[in-house]
Amino acid sequence: MKNRKTRLAGLLGASLLLAACGTSGSNSAAPPGAQGFTPPKLEALKALGQPEGALNVLAWPGYAENGSNDPKVDWVTPFEQQTGCKVNVKPFGTSDEAVTLMKTGQYDVVSASGDASLRLVASGDAEPVNTALVPNYADVQPFLKDKSWNSVGGVSYGIPHGWGANLLTWRTDKVTPAPTSWSVVFDANSPYKGKVIAYDSPIYLADAALYLMAHQPDLGIKNPYALDDKQFTAAVNLLKQQRPLVSEYWSDYLKESQALKNGDAVVGAAWQVTVNLTKGEGAPLEAAVPSEGATGWSDTWMVAAKSAHKTCAYKWLDYIISPKVNAQVAEYFGEAPANTKACAEMTDKTLCDTYHAGDAAYAAKIAYWTTPIPQCLDGRTDVKCKDYGEWTRAWTEIKG
Repeated sequence: MKNRKTRLAGLLGASLLLAACGTSGSNSAAPPGAQGFTPPKLEALKALGQPEGALNVLAWPGYAENGSNDPKVDWVTPFEQQTGCKVNVKPFGTSDEAVTLMKTGQYDVVSASGDASLRLVASGDAEPVNTALVPNYADVQPFLKDKSWNSVGGVSYGIPHGWGANLLTWRTDKVTPAPTSWSVVFDANSPYKGKVIAYDSPIYLADAALYLMAHQPDLGIKNPYALDDKQFTAAVNLLKQQRPLVSEYWSDYLKESQALKNGDAVVGAAWQVTVNLTKGEGAPLEAAVPSEGATGWSDTWMVAAKSAHKTCAYKWLDYIISPKVNAQVAEYFGEAPANTKACAEMTDKTLCDTYHAGDAAYAAKIAYWTTPIPQCLDGRTDVKCKDYGEWTRAWTEIKG
């Protein structure tokens, strides 16, 4: 893991406006989803053919390892041997980067978080998935299926892969007592000014909104991805207030690990994989879900509408969520696997408890990354909510 490199990308200047996509009211459009937009009419693959011999994979780091980072960590090569599909892996560092790369039409499958998946559906870059062609889908946790970030109008657009929380992490030798609230990173009077590390993405606004749900209930925030003008302004102002506290914004988790290890940062938001890596290299680090809860991700493997290798794509979807491979990925990356049979395949049998793998109640406490759109995701119809384009513009302003 030490040598893994991820390509960093700049933030998108503007986002896809989901409500403008599709042709609502037209016979050429699929049924609108609860998300309030109508996706382009695209058909899922009806039957598998002969494997095409190639597969271009767009993935979060650690999701498609081929032994180049660590010779002992390789589930891509066995897939190639089993299917004859030669795999080319392109890692990405942020969801915005993933969306941009998918638009090139060069990739067959992508591991999309919820702040990317709906954009890919609305733009027609990802097509519906025929789950009947993915036998291992039957063993995916029920609480991960048919969710707002992987399905639209009852149609599945991907296969759940793994999930987890964006944790509060801290150096135990620098931060005492152990924090139980996100206030250590948001309160203007935090004793850790100049030592806070924060995630570098517009979606981080949801972390601020989640904090405000608990600390300013009068704002009426019910969903941190559904913010009207007043709620949005409050979240933006909180992140502007946080700005002097922040030593670094990260999108490459290896850089965050380095900052925590060398003491440039002592507290902030992190993935479990970062915590595992940093602790493994000797830094005194702990992590938890604070009292306010946490944002998080539930990642979905999606098929590109323009894919020229769809049989290989479906072979990959089924392979990557097979019990043994799903366990390998989850254990390496640091997340809960989607497949109910994966826990039995774990090398470390305690990890599924650590990640709450089968715990639907715990999973329900996480505010999973979702693409903000004008139609408020909390069900309100009397106001418009801020869409991802406005989140992106605000983020640029927050960072200065």
